Amino acid sequence: MLAPMPARKPAAAQSSKKTSRRDPRVDAYIEAAPEFARPILRHLRAVVHAGCPDITETIKWSMPSFERRGILAGMAAFKSHCVFGLWKHELLLKDAPRERDAMGSFGCIRALGDLPSRARLVALVKKARALDEAGTVAPRTKTARTRPARLHPDFALALKRSARARRTFEALAPSHQREYREWIAEARREETRARRIATAIEWLAAGKRRNWKYERA
Repeated sequence: MLAPMPARKPAAAQSSKKTSRRDPRVDAYIEAAPEFARPILRHLRAVVHAGCPDITETIKWSMPSFERRGILAGMAAFKSHCVFGLWKHELLLKDAPRERDAMGSFGCIRALGDLPSRARLVALVKKARALDEAGTVAPRTKTARTRPARLHPDFALALKRSARARRTFEALAPSHQREYREWIAEARREETRARRIATAIEWLAAGKRRNWKYERA
């Protein structure tokens, strides 16, 4: 008499648990990042996978991105800092104002100590997954249209005195020229404006754009 065959698990039960998918391009991105950034990027990557086991990695806008039904988060490394952004930041961090010194949800990240605890980050990723599951759409922030800032007379005079800075400024795309104009126009005190103009001339003479610090090498 033949022994009964062991019962097989239903196919649905075998494939019901989705696993995360890692992208080798993210591995390459981390290895190519500055030395200080690698442990930060590895930590953030592990946090995302811990909070959302069925996440899929990809590369968007030349940076690692984490997706499920939609984008949940993204991270990037620059010369002196990293950034990590939650796609539905406004819904997840209602009581925590966005940092102003870099893109992302937690500002410039130069060390692991600049981030919230691992438990806090995992909890945020879990909430992001729940919002994604529910199909919740992040609210659009309405911004009032403002007139583009004009070239401040003092800045124009400084550009006239520095041929190298003037050539760089004139060669910049309109959007990058606007970044310099607005940065100087936003200064409320004369000494602040003078200091920004001096810095702008120094950067322009070196061929740098306003946000050169945040650009990849």
